[in-house]
This record gives sequence, structure tokens and C-alpha cells, in this order.
Amino acid sequence: MSIAGPHLSPQALASLPTHVAIIMDGNGRWAKQRHLPRIEGHRNGVESVRAVVRAGGELGIKYLTLYAFSVENWNRPKDEVDMLMKYLARYLKNEIGELTRNNVRLEVIGQIYRLPEFVQEQLERTKAALARNNGLTLILALSYGGRTELVDAVRSIAAQVRAGSIEPAEITEQVVAQHLYTRNYPDPDLLIRTSGEMRVSNFLLWQISYAELVVTPTLWPDFRKPQFFAALEEYTRRHRRFGGVQV
Repeated sequence: MSIAGPHLSPQALASLPTHVAIIMDGNGRWAKQRHLPRIEGHRNGVESVRAVVRAGGELGIKYLTLYAFSVENWNRPKDEVDMLMKYLARYLKNEIGELTRNNVRLEVIGQIYRLPEFVQEQLERTKAALARNNGLTLILALSYGGRTELVDAVRSIAAQVRAGSIEPAEITEQVVAQHLYTRNYPDPDLLIRTSGEMRVSNFLLWQISYAELVVTPTLWPDFRKPQFFAALEEYTRRHRRFGGVQV
């Protein structure tokens, strides 16, 4: 674990989060500051994804969820959305080698059926290529919205009630959690938001109830290993009581 030695404190190494979620914000502003097209911000943001995935895997973090494309992002100009979809498919194809070398598995959450067919097909090919890896699980939130996820969960539970397979009184937090897109993963311990915005932007609304929040002013295309390690250090300084009293 040579990556961690000179960068993370022993305290941080001893209490790393199991699941980190990141709202990758600031690509457009990064490009605007440099008088570049917005798409250049997205292009450079891919380098940040690569750096964080690599660092997280080497540190032994088990899950990393990236807010890659929200349901609200469909409202952006069609040219930008089309280009983002092409970049997404290209990333999924070109990164197979890098992700394999880092023993990364790929999962996806969201309304995947809304993605273009060529993106859905590449997602399946990439997931299959990485399926035997057992290191970091990279979860891409695509066409994702926290409220949409909750609505889908409620509809699914309501259908079960109508079918008589569950009684309303039997609906618990655990039942709801089992109907979320993230049913197979633990809730995030740490949520990082880049670009300094103080909001969660409809991301994992149920799952981040007890996550530690770290907001950095760094725009996503400038977020690299040092900024990631700084967020992890901040996380280890927090005292997670989950509503209880620290003894």
C-alpha cells in the first residue's frame, strides 16, 4: 500500500470509509474559467475519475459511487447530452484495461433504460469484462435521481401490497431499502461534493442519512489524489454517533 504511506495519516488508514460517494460538480465552470467549450470540462473530468478510482482501489476502499449523469441532466442542450453519451460509451470501452489492472468491478444505478442503446450495450460489455474482479466496486449513477428512485421503490412495494404478498404494516425501513437501486450495497459512509456547492442535488437521498459530508471548493477536473486524501483525512476526524451518545 505504498500509495498511502506518505500521504494519509495512520489514523486515516485505520478508519477508512467502506463506501465513498462523490457528486462530481464543476466541469462547466472549469471550462468557462479557461474560455473552453463545456465539453472540455467533462473531458478533463475523466482524468479525475481515473485518479480517484485508482487511489480508492489501492487504499482498499470497497465501494465508490460517482454521480455521473442525473435525471435532471436530460434537460441540458441536446448537443451536450449527445456528446456526454458518446464520451460515456468511449470511457466504458477504453477504461476496461485500466479497471482490470486495478481489479475494479463495475455496477450501475438509475433509469438505465433511458440511456441510448449504444451506451446500454457498452455498459453490459464492460460489466461483463470486469465481472470477475473483486477489488473496488465502482458504481456509476446514470440517469439517476434520488426522488425518482424513491418513487420507483414505492411503486414496487405498492404492487406487492396489491398482490397480497406484503401487508402495509410489514413495510419497514429494511423493506424500503430492499427496493432501492442500491439494495446490494452498503450506504455511503462519506459523501464528497466538489465545486463548493452546499447541496446534495437529489443524490442518494435515502442512503446518505448518516453519511459524513465533505464539501471542497475544488472543481471536479482539478480533483485528484491529494484532494481525495484530504477528504478522507477530514472524514477520520469526524465522530459518527448515528443519533446516539459518544461514550
